[in-house]
Amino acid sequence: MRRTSTTVGPGHVVIDTGVARPDALTIVERKGLGHPDTLADHLAERLSRAYSRYTLDRFGAILHHNFDKLALLGGACEVRYGGGRMTAPIRVLVNGRAAWMCGGETIPVKELVEAEVRAFFADRLPEVANHLDIVFNITSNSSPGAVVTDKGVPDRVRWFSPRSIGDLRERHVRLSNDTSLGTGWAPENVFESFVRELVNHFSGRSQFTLAHPWCGSDVKLMGYWDGELADVVLCVPQKSRYVHSRTAYLRNLEVVREECYRLATARMSEADLRFRLNARDVPERDELYLTHTGSSIESGDEGVVGRGNRVNGLITPLRPMNLEGANGKNPVYHVGKLYNIAAQRLAQRLFEETGDHAEVHFVSLTGQRLDQPWRVLVRLSLDNADVDKVQAVVTDALSEFPALTDELVQSGIELS
Repeated sequence: MRRTSTTVGPGHVVIDTGVARPDALTIVERKGLGHPDTLADHLAERLSRAYSRYTLDRFGAILHHNFDKLALLGGACEVRYGGGRMTAPIRVLVNGRAAWMCGGETIPVKELVEAEVRAFFADRLPEVANHLDIVFNITSNSSPGAVVTDKGVPDRVRWFSPRSIGDLRERHVRLSNDTSLGTGWAPENVFESFVRELVNHFSGRSQFTLAHPWCGSDVKLMGYWDGELADVVLCVPQKSRYVHSRTAYLRNLEVVREECYRLATARMSEADLRFRLNARDVPERDELYLTHTGSSIESGDEGVVGRGNRVNGLITPLRPMNLEGANGKNPVYHVGKLYNIAAQRLAQRLFEETGDHAEVHFVSLTGQRLDQPWRVLVRLSLDNADVDKVQAVVTDALSEFPALTDELVQSGIELS
């Protein structure tokens, strides 16, 4: 392994080349669109986008906010063959902070949030759209550091109640809001890509789910692959109003199994694959993954931002990861969002440039310029990578944060 270290502003960039390639052994998890954690992630991100767009249109700047502590508490449901009904609502805990005023003008935060929550569930899980209890835990309290003296009140206390957008420090220079990190790697191996495709196939609006409306969206997959044997545990719920008997449920489960092997033959023809479906079922007791809505959020399960898929859409414990919950964070200066997306994109670009494994870590220092991380670590498997070219690619990536913010707000990147 060869190591090169350079300095960019107050930060340091370390580039390692000739790093060992990842082992074929893979453990990978993916949660589908209806999984409670995915619902929490995507709803938090939707709220951030809606608030950002509103304040940008109204005041010309994205005001301070974060919805990344949002949580969902499962309701209660009665499920029968051929039908079902909600018996207790889902509680949506909108936890976080947001500016309620700017320049003396009130921002309708509650109205904005409630409209987005109801629209989200109407689209994602329409059966629960009228069974929601929305709890607002949104403050406008500033972060620690505002010490009141006889000279007056520090500017920090105005961050969530600005007199005008001139009170927003990031209008002048974008500084990291926290000491945190972002992680990315590329490429995925064939099994990781297969896991993504398989969950999307059963969880999203695919030809399969359109043809089989009994297929619910709270799909979860855990996979193990050693380069030859692939062992997959897959949970696929069924919607009760389309399933009129235990026999019908079991027949549908075989349809899912056949579809798994069909896709596996097309994508991983040389691997020995084994699928375990709905492993907790006890058919003779009618204990089945049968749901009214297609999601376990209907009955007791909870969802919390940051517990689901990473920004690349996978949970990969044998790959580099971090525990940041990117969804719902402010897209202007929250490094837990921006650095993770930027690191993943940079790793993909370096893979395309070198044709070999690439790994990227951005580490921030709170209060330091966003485009000058405290540490940047790039690890490449290619032994003879052009370090100067790699350095130029890193520098280019660090210049893209304003454009990334615009993309997050306007184009709506769906963090997986």
